[in-house]
Amino acid sequence: MNQGVEQSERQEDLTILVCQESDLHDGQMKAVTVEDQKVLLVRTKGQYSAVGGRCTHYNAPLIMGTLVGDRVRCPIHGACFNVKTGDIEDYPGLDCLPTYKSLKLTKRMKEMCTVKPDIKHIILLVGGGPASLVCAETLRQNCYQGRIIIVTKDSLPPFDKPKLSKAMNVESSSILLRQHDFYQQHGIEMWMEKEVVSVNSTDKVVQMSDGTSQRYDQLLISTGCRACPLQCPGSDLKGVHLLQSYMLEEKKVKFVMNNKVTEIRGENGKVKEVVLADGTVLEADVVVAGIGAIPNSDFLTGSNVAVDSRKAVVVDKFMRTNVADVFSAGDVASFPLTIRGDQRVNIGHWQMSHAHGRVAALNMLNKPTTIESVPFFWSALAGKSIRYAGYGEGYTEIIIKGKLEERKFVALYIKDEVVVAAASMAFEPAVSRVADLLDQGRAITKTQAQSEDLSWLGM
Repeated sequence: MNQGVEQSERQEDLTILVCQESDLHDGQMKAVTVEDQKVLLVRTKGQYSAVGGRCTHYNAPLIMGTLVGDRVRCPIHGACFNVKTGDIEDYPGLDCLPTYKSLKLTKRMKEMCTVKPDIKHIILLVGGGPASLVCAETLRQNCYQGRIIIVTKDSLPPFDKPKLSKAMNVESSSILLRQHDFYQQHGIEMWMEKEVVSVNSTDKVVQMSDGTSQRYDQLLISTGCRACPLQCPGSDLKGVHLLQSYMLEEKKVKFVMNNKVTEIRGENGKVKEVVLADGTVLEADVVVAGIGAIPNSDFLTGSNVAVDSRKAVVVDKFMRTNVADVFSAGDVASFPLTIRGDQRVNIGHWQMSHAHGRVAALNMLNKPTTIESVPFFWSALAGKSIRYAGYGEGYTEIIIKGKLEERKFVALYIKDEVVVAAASMAFEPAVSRVADLLDQGRAITKTQAQSEDLSWLGM
């Protein structure tokens, strides 16, 4: 197959033979390199297409991912792209894939409009995370030309928070999801170091901590969560932190299971040791607490916006609250999860916050869209990467494929005789494959999970 590529800098076409038609069959992908650019060739239903070969989130090679229909899913963090248009269709990430009339591009965004000063309509986005950013971008991509205001108590515009737990001493400029001039270019007002303290949903006005107020026509609540503090004696000692990250060597990591902290002892006001429920005493200089999160919804008291028993904001599948023109998205929201029969859940996944923001924006514009994304989560510990997809709460059994002792496996979580979630380490693209099957509504039975045949996992 000859791949013609337009080089805009040269104003001419460059034709390079990258593979033969017979090398690529329906449902197959092939990674090639054209002038130092990583290209993904795809054949679906007899048609060929060529898009960027690396995920726009963290540059993972898409050839290692899964292809279902016209959509390829990143094997590392679960982002999905249309292989015909390059458009991002599920998250995380913001940019689309370059298509092969734009080889020299490193990023591609959907076309966006900007604000028109004579339009008085205002959409206010409370919270500076990915839900607000994707909501703002989706609004502009769909020709909304009113004012968009993002209010955040952070000193930075939306940034890549997962990186904070994976690296030390990162420069703030290197973790921004969009640079400062992006907001100016597209007419998105970024109000930093401001915090909304109350909402009057009747008058459609919010009050800020600095005494100012702002009216809105539509409101998005995407204020995320805060860390649960330790409640045991000694939790106020110097050296006890709720948010702190360290690079760990594998030999220094030790897990203590089925236990809990009952006391933190100190000396001269500093942490010295941690006491566990079974009496075990662990020496410690620093204690990092990661025991859950609390939705940031206290400012909604008196607003008539419904929250659940955990203080998460209750929304429907359109990300609408019980109050007209008030939407919610991200970690603060409790929403119906399609793959679990619309069970109401509160999921603090980076990827899900992106999807929430897009769905909220489309429904603000009266383009009815429901949240259908499959939860996809990842983490890294001691140099090992973990992937997770689905929703495993209430599972009754785990089936392991691979070898735990070699740290190369996939764990399949079973509930009611079907797979409801999967977690893996060094077993790509198993988790992406499970996410694809769940996304299609295809049941993965316990019998299938127990079989020796791993072809359904892409292995």
